[in-house]
Amino acid sequence: MSTTPDTDTRRSAAEVNEEIRALWFRAGGTLSMEERREYQRLVLEWAEAAPSSTRAA
Repeated sequence: MSTTPDTDTRRSAAEVNEEIRALWFRAGGTLSMEERREYQRLVLEWAEAAPSSTRAA
C-alpha cells in the first residue's frame, strides 16, 4: 500500500465550480455555517485548479 498522495485525483476547476453551483442551489441562496465552511473549502480547491489566467482576473 502506497503512502504517497495520489495527485491524479485532483478535480478540474470546472468540476469544482459545478459543485459550488450545486451547493448554492441546494441552499436556496443562503448558506448555513456548515455550508459556508464547505463553500470556503471548495473555493480554495477551485483556486488551486483554476488556470493562472483565471486567477488574475
